[in-house]
Amino acid sequence: MQTRVEEKKWSTTRRMVVMAALVLLLIGVIAGIKVMMVMKMIAGMKPPPPAVVSTTKTTYREWQPELRTVGTLRAVRGADLALDVAGLVTRVNVQSGEEVKEGQVLLQLRDAEDIAQLHQLEAAAVLAEVTFGRMQKQLAVQAISKADFDQAAADLKAKQAAVQQQQVNVAKKLLRAPFSGRAGIVTINPGAYLNSGTMIVTVQQIDPVFVDFHLPQKNLSELKVGQRVELRLDAFPGKAFEGALSAISPKVDDDTRNVQVEARVPNPDRLLTPGMFAGVNIDVGANQRYLTLPQTAVVYNPYGETVFVVMKKSEADKKRAAEAAENADHNAQKPAAKDASKDKAPPLPADALVVQQTFVTTGATRGDQVAIIKGIDEGTEVVTSGQIKLKSGAPITIDNSVQPANNPNPTPQEH
Repeated sequence: MQTRVEEKKWSTTRRMVVMAALVLLLIGVIAGIKVMMVMKMIAGMKPPPPAVVSTTKTTYREWQPELRTVGTLRAVRGADLALDVAGLVTRVNVQSGEEVKEGQVLLQLRDAEDIAQLHQLEAAAVLAEVTFGRMQKQLAVQAISKADFDQAAADLKAKQAAVQQQQVNVAKKLLRAPFSGRAGIVTINPGAYLNSGTMIVTVQQIDPVFVDFHLPQKNLSELKVGQRVELRLDAFPGKAFEGALSAISPKVDDDTRNVQVEARVPNPDRLLTPGMFAGVNIDVGANQRYLTLPQTAVVYNPYGETVFVVMKKSEADKKRAAEAAENADHNAQKPAAKDASKDKAPPLPADALVVQQTFVTTGATRGDQVAIIKGIDEGTEVVTSGQIKLKSGAPITIDNSVQPANNPNPTPQEH
């Protein structure tokens, strides 16, 4: 009886094992079929089309090293004119924006009372002078005392001093241009009463003009009086104003560690106005020759700067093989760029255009351009846009109908 029970249990266990094996086999068959279907679909898919990029060839350019900053224009001489006496305006001899000469009368206050008093004092001074001359003759023959003569001399000096003082009072009623220049906006009219110290008009001498700007103390060794300076203003797009560096402050600001610099710029056409904001370029050092590219061609990574060089597939394969053989240890220290040739894709013809990611050393920048110190040679064709879709060995199609900016002196564009 016990033997039958044991045989029954063994038979049940064997059936369960067989069923589990069958289930696993069925799952394996289904998985295999799915894998074959996916592989067949992948094999039937068309490879992605080559990426469309724009390219340019590296060329050498002459660069003038320069420092760039911003500054404020200032008149060579400028003053806000006012009178130190109050009075009624009788005459205005200047119009808004008029060119005035040094000493020209710009405004007149009522001075009839002052002139009348001046004439009175002048008459008294003439009488004192005549009296002094008469007493001088009398003293020679000892007809008067020395004390009377001294009194007459003192009276003459007092009368003459009173005349001079009144002449100053009369002159205070006139506003004269202290130097030649251009007058500002005039809002004073005859008949208006002015208090002392009221600003009447501004006069600015604007040919030439000064431009004041600041530079970091590290640039002091590059600055010299007489260096060429170029101004660019948004008020005159495309136009440059040339001048020369005229002065360097002997003191560095304690807070900013910047030094104040002054440049002198000719302004014969009176286009530049004091107070304007200007971009300033200062030429420093001699011209240098750099291999340049548009800044958009350089891909900046944490492990270095790279560019995508355009070449035929056969050349790219040879280059990768040579680099792998010669620089195995060096390349092991840097992340390796993914090679598109390892992807499961139909092989490319030997003359197909592909890209190869290459490390470069960049230098100074100028406008939209960047200098390439090391990594590529002159005439190398480099991708300038569309790098986000690329990796080493990727096929490309070149379309240069639209090129990225490559201007050494770009100007801001407002839309």
